[in-house]
Amino acid sequence: MPPDDDNPAPGWLLAARRPEIAADLEAVFTLVADQIEARDPSCWASGRCCAFGSAGHRLYVTGLEAAYTVARLESPLRRDALDLAVARDDCPFLSANLCGVHTIKPVACRVYFCDRSAQAWQRDLAERAHALVRAVHDRHGVPYRYAEWRTQLALFL
Repeated sequence: MPPDDDNPAPGWLLAARRPEIAADLEAVFTLVADQIEARDPSCWASGRCCAFGSAGHRLYVTGLEAAYTVARLESPLRRDALDLAVARDDCPFLSANLCGVHTIKPVACRVYFCDRSAQAWQRDLAERAHALVRAVHDRHGVPYRYAEWRTQLALFL
């Protein structure tokens, strides 16, 4: 299949593999982790947060976040796994109610908790973290696109 000039995914992958860009994203992830640790929300490892349809939400990420995850997968993203996740209306990395990409997941996954007490602060933290990720895109001249998680992932297939 010939390259798609409208698909920024190859450029995102190259950028996500650059040590300085990865370090900038990881700094955002660390900031988020510190903020979450200070608030200590409950996580029941139920997988409900990854079952988008039944949870009533969607996961949105930047292209660079999606590329960061894809670049660090232990095995390649597969079209059939993504198609099945779309059909189930959940995450392609959800396995036995656990996140299969826990250490390399995007900001929105890191911030979202089913714990109702987290709702008071998670939106603000998500917006601040997203602004920081957007700044990484801008600082490094990486094309910015913000879209639904599975739609972004499909660009890498």
